[in-house]
Amino acid sequence: MTDANIRIPAEARDRFAEVAAAEGMSLRAYLARLATGLRTPAERADQAERARQVLREWNGYDPTPEEEAQHDLDLNRRIAEAATR
Repeated sequence: MTDANIRIPAEARDRFAEVAAAEGMSLRAYLARLATGLRTPAERADQAERARQVLREWNGYDPTPEEEAQHDLDLNRRIAEAATR
């Protein structure tokens, strides 16, 4: 495997190194593991579409974009209300 140099602030490097050491890993191994767990925007979109398909097949739920937008607004309102309590 070819190594790469990535420039980040020293504070970020030190924090990654501290977390890696706490997990008994080298910084290199920790960052490699972290990268394998991240999803690209395309992978996240694919995963979301698969979830929508499962919901449609399971219970017929298939909201329109307008319904999704309204649900998002309702959810955001409820979260804001809960945060003020």
